[in-house]
Amino acid sequence: MLFQVGGQGTRPTFFEMAAAQQLPASLRAALTYSIGVLALRRPFLHKVLDYEDEFFSLLMLVLETHSLRTTDASFSESLYGLRRRAAKIRTNKADIRSKSSDGIQHSGLERRQRVLSVVFLVVLPYFKSKLHSIYNKEREARLQASLWGPGEERFEDVDYFDEGEASITTRTSTEAEATMRTRLAKHIQKIIGACYPWIHATSEGLTFTYQLLYLLDATGFYSVGLHALGIHVCRATGQELMDTSSRISKIRSRERERLRGPPWLKAVQGTLLKCTYALLDYAQTGLIAAVFIFKMMEWWYQSAEERMSAPTVYPPPPPPPPPKVAKDGIPLPPDRTICPLCSQKRANPSVVTVSGFVFCYACIHKYVSQYKRCPITLMPADIEQIRRLFHDV
Repeated sequence: MLFQVGGQGTRPTFFEMAAAQQLPASLRAALTYSIGVLALRRPFLHKVLDYEDEFFSLLMLVLETHSLRTTDASFSESLYGLRRRAAKIRTNKADIRSKSSDGIQHSGLERRQRVLSVVFLVVLPYFKSKLHSIYNKEREARLQASLWGPGEERFEDVDYFDEGEASITTRTSTEAEATMRTRLAKHIQKIIGACYPWIHATSEGLTFTYQLLYLLDATGFYSVGLHALGIHVCRATGQELMDTSSRISKIRSRERERLRGPPWLKAVQGTLLKCTYALLDYAQTGLIAAVFIFKMMEWWYQSAEERMSAPTVYPPPPPPPPPKVAKDGIPLPPDRTICPLCSQKRANPSVVTVSGFVFCYACIHKYVSQYKRCPITLMPADIEQIRRLFHDV
C-alpha cells in the first residue's frame, strides 16, 4: 500500500517527509483512542493504557525492524514509496553508476545503519516520552510544593479522624521508610526537571533547522538522526519496488529452509510463519485503516457533541402579563406619559423593577424611601430596585 505524493526526481518533497514523520503520532493516537473505547467494555485493557509507551514502542519495534529488513525504509517511509540509502562522498566523479549529480553516491543500508535506524526510530522516542513524563511529574510536585509548602501535607493526606498520637506514629513510620533508593530517584527527577527543558529546546531547534534547510534545498538530510547515520531518503523506482518483492520472497524462503525437526513440527512452524507473514503484510493496511477510522470517528463524535451542545434557537417567549393594580393602590392615569404620583408629565422617568411601572425619579424615590413598596401594586420594594430610564416612550 503506497501513497504517492508527487514531485520529480529521487529527492522526496518536504511534504512527503513531513507526512512520513507525523504518521507514527497519528497511528498512536488512533490506537490509544480505539483501546480506550474498547476498555469501556473490557476493563482489562486499561493495563495496556497504563503501559502505553511500552506497548506502542514494542509494536513499532516489530514494524520498523521488519520494514528496514525487507524494504530498507522505515514503516511510514515505505508507505510513501521511500527508501533509505547510505550517502557516501563520491571519489571518482566519472563513475557512471552514480545517479546523483551533487558528488554523493547512494548505496544500500549496512547492518549497522539498520540497527541504529531502529534506535533513532523507536528507542530514542521512547526515552524522550519517559523523560517528558518524569518532567511533568516533577513540575507538578514543584507546583504543589509552592502551594502547600515543602514540609506541609495536603488536606487529603491527613486523617482528621485519628487521634493525634496515631497521626504522629504514622508520620514517623512514613519517614523511616524513605530509603536511599527513593532519595536517589527524587534526586534524579530533580536533575531531569532542570535539564529536560534545555534538552527539549535543543532537540526542537535542531529539528526545525534541518527541516528549514531541507525545505530550502540546502541539505539532503531531513533530520539530525539521518545526518548522524549518513542516510539519505530517496524515492523508490519501479524496479526497486519489484526487487523488494523478490527480496522478501527470498528472505522468507531462506527462513522456511532453516526449519528443523520432525515433519509435524516443521508443519506447525510453517503455519506460524505464514500467519506471521500475513500479519506483517496486512499490518500497514490495517494500521493506516485504523488511522482513517480514528479520524472519521473523531469527526463524527465531535460533530455530534457540537450538535448536542449547540444552543437550540427558540422563539422569544411572550412578555408576562402586567401586574394587577391593588385596591388600595394609586390608580393609573389614562395618559401613560403622566406620573401616577404627581399627575404631571414624567421627569427623569424611573421604573420600579418589582412591578414595571414608571414614575418620576424624585416622586418614586421619596415614596419608596417612606413606604418601602410600589405605590400601584403595593408590592414590597427598595431604593435599590429603582432603575433610571433613558429612553422613555
